[in-house]
Amino acid sequence: MNQASGGDHVVAMAIAARPSTPIETRVAAKDLATAARRLLDEGGRMQMVYAWWPEPKKLELRYLVGRAGTKNFEFWTCRPARDGVPSLADIWPLIGWYEREITDLFGFVFSGHPEPRRLVLHENAKVAHPPFTPKAKDSPITVEGERRIVPALAGDREDVQLLPFGPVRSDVVESAEFLFFYVGEQILHYHPQLFFKHRGMEKRFEGLAPEAGVVMAERISGVGSLAHALAYCQAVEAAASCVVPKRAAWLRVLLAELERLYNHLHYLGHLADTTTLKVGQAEGKLLEERVKQLNAQLTGSRFLRGILKPGGLRRDLFPKDWLREKLEDVRREAARYAQLLDDTDSFLDRLISTGHLDRKVAFDQGATGPVDRASGVDRDLRRDHSYAAYAELPLTVAVETAGDAYARFKVRVAEIDTSLVMMQRVLLLLPEGPVATECRPLPGSHGLGWSESPRGTLFHAIHIGPDGRVARVKIKSPSFSNWRVFPFTVHDSNMMDYAINEASFGLTIAGCDR
Repeated sequence: MNQASGGDHVVAMAIAARPSTPIETRVAAKDLATAARRLLDEGGRMQMVYAWWPEPKKLELRYLVGRAGTKNFEFWTCRPARDGVPSLADIWPLIGWYEREITDLFGFVFSGHPEPRRLVLHENAKVAHPPFTPKAKDSPITVEGERRIVPALAGDREDVQLLPFGPVRSDVVESAEFLFFYVGEQILHYHPQLFFKHRGMEKRFEGLAPEAGVVMAERISGVGSLAHALAYCQAVEAAASCVVPKRAAWLRVLLAELERLYNHLHYLGHLADTTTLKVGQAEGKLLEERVKQLNAQLTGSRFLRGILKPGGLRRDLFPKDWLREKLEDVRREAARYAQLLDDTDSFLDRLISTGHLDRKVAFDQGATGPVDRASGVDRDLRRDHSYAAYAELPLTVAVETAGDAYARFKVRVAEIDTSLVMMQRVLLLLPEGPVATECRPLPGSHGLGWSESPRGTLFHAIHIGPDGRVARVKIKSPSFSNWRVFPFTVHDSNMMDYAINEASFGLTIAGCDR
């Protein structure tokens, strides 16, 4: 091995912290279906599709795919032909929601879509120009007639009842309406109506300076502030071809795992609550609170906001020995707490066999994160498409095959231990050096960033306009994917298990609605 100079060594180590740049391939509209089938046959995976306007009258579709056995992602770019663009939802069902979202926001209709209904805009919303079209400025959205249109799912059966639940629900949960078609306790069909509080977050990025977009990214979903900020920063860094200093890359891992830790502890407390274990709920929420206090002590923010920026961190962090000791205390108490839950028969009785998600359905419909891994799909961006300093750290990916609420519980418990091990490793080996470098993307550049959030894969794609400001940001959020999958576990289940099943998915509506 050749001995490099000190400066070359630092650069080489830092480059490993930057995600690779996706390959771009132009695919004609008439060839999309063939390419999609080939990707499926070869064991690859479609991630998402989004649209943007590179020029005022030229729409471009960008399909993000992952090839089997490669560490790189690939973008298929497609300019719509005169005879339109075929829907890929019959080949890749998970793409169905993305296509419907594009139809609502851009006004572009995919031919042959199996679910040609609105998604983001509700059925009775009237808009002169879709929100993402060049003429959409000052175009109000109005609602005419009845707000709700109930799908005709019961036929002529008089014994089938309809329960519309929401959008205002008890406690402090987010707004959504769920339609239950049921007989007695059996749920025949379940239809969630989301996007009551769609905030147009992607649109809000437009016109911002790239460095200012971090503040917006942190507010897409409060409990995923760090994961969204990290994916956004990495997208800007990819557009600027800037190299993050090694110390910043390692500290980013520490922060990301702290976010995963408090989210999973909250999950356990919420799951205990739905199974009527009030003491178990209180203990889980107390452990969550302790980790949030560690976040505040380390960064000044319980939700880890205001610390990341394109090019690294806004300021250095000095955890030293105090955080190692605190995390060891959390590790012991979390292990004891999880074991107590696992030893409680009434808890297990409510989880085992509840909300079963088949592996094929999980893959086809786009499940991600612990939900995906609990159904036997072995995927984790930290390992498969390493970013920050994850390639240099030990990572055991927890996978279960049962696909029920208990499997989802076990995956998250295992991930708590893995996160604590990684954080201790970071604290032990944290390198010295700067935590930021200059990062200014050139006009006309674009980039892709990603992170494995507590709920699964998260992508930010960014396009920089000719003025050097943000022209387009696309957010692929894990809850957008998992809310699409969730109804498949509710159909043909029973009312008494619904709350437990929903809690076992760890969903957020803000993360879905954006």
